[in-house]
Amino acid sequence: QVQLVNSGGGSVQAGGSLRLSCAASGYTFKTYCVAWFRQAPGKEREGVAAIYTLNGSRGVADSMKARFTISQDNARSTVYLQMNSLQPEDTASYYCAAAPYPCGSQWTNAAYFPYWGQGTQVTVSS
Repeated sequence: QVQLVNSGGGSVQAGGSLRLSCAASGYTFKTYCVAWFRQAPGKEREGVAAIYTLNGSRGVADSMKARFTISQDNARSTVYLQMNSLQPEDTASYYCAAAPYPCGSQWTNAAYFPYWGQGTQVTVSS
């Protein structure tokens, strides 16, 4: 059974940084697309970044590319989202998601992912 456990959220001031973790279990870590999404109150879930753990190929949403980085640690079966220069508009619940195939061009589509973590809250104050 695939399990994804999110952690690392919290409250920071604008300009601060956070690193989110997505610890995976129950499947072969190195064959999945793992992505981060976020959802703010009243808004749709938005794709943030994704990585295909087999070869490390990755993508980050254009609006966040300069500030966010996605990476993987195969030994820990964990995917990280490093978020720098956080702004109040980054406030949201952040979720990781996994799918047993390459990320391709559809990774920004939440429906592409059958497995989801429980989410972690990020709050950025001005």
